[in-house]
Amino acid sequence: MVTPNLSFAQATPYDEYVGTDTLRALPGPRTDAPEEPAFLVTTQVMELYFGLVRTELRLAARLLGTPDLPPATAAIARAAAYLDVVNTAWRPLNRLTPRQFNAFRPALGEGSGFQSALYREVEFLLGDKSESLARVHRGNPEAHGELLAALRAPSLYDVALSVLARLGYEIPATTLARDPAQPYQPEPLVEQAWARVYAERGAGDHLWELAEALTDVAEGFMRWRTLHLMVVRRAMGAKTGTGGSSGASWLERSLRREIFPELWSARTLI
Repeated sequence: MVTPNLSFAQATPYDEYVGTDTLRALPGPRTDAPEEPAFLVTTQVMELYFGLVRTELRLAARLLGTPDLPPATAAIARAAAYLDVVNTAWRPLNRLTPRQFNAFRPALGEGSGFQSALYREVEFLLGDKSESLARVHRGNPEAHGELLAALRAPSLYDVALSVLARLGYEIPATTLARDPAQPYQPEPLVEQAWARVYAERGAGDHLWELAEALTDVAEGFMRWRTLHLMVVRRAMGAKTGTGGSSGASWLERSLRREIFPELWSARTLI
């Protein structure tokens, strides 16, 4: 048995690579409430993972412009896996009571998850777009510029529909040529195209695998929204949100905005 190196002049290579000193300093609670560190760490983990999701969705949108679908599908599958981790990260907060939350809520000031630029860009990349929501970040030119670029570019779903059209499926010209900054409107022909994919193809087929990966991402993202709503309702009921939104009712409205709508409705036709 070979003994590992146990002698280092300064921090271990592991600590230097991972940046453990920086990570330990990150939570920075502002109160003595014992629940605040978990709230901060959970939020920070989500920010890191939304960064990973954004990277994969950007990559997938580029790769879908090539004839080879599996690399794009793999990137989408990785994004779905990251969303699974983000959803699990809610667990430390899902028993946060109003009294516990109120003990540190004033320290948030006007801070709110509503203001996360990374979350908002992921939302835009998935096709749920709103120019007004990008305005929150005008004071941060880099974040604002990235959000505007995502707003004006075709979403992942727009690009996926272009793939269907490229492979001979009937997609309306108005859908393919629409302004990608505007909210997406479902189309019966798109629904029929996805229904054909599921009726005629199966596991191992590249287009079927793409459809399933897209569904996994949509489901993971909608689950995140649902879990967020449940944590908010449990911790603060129907109070106004720290960022000035209507709190739980704002989140309830977001659940009505479906991601990749025809991928879900097509299942009824099969």
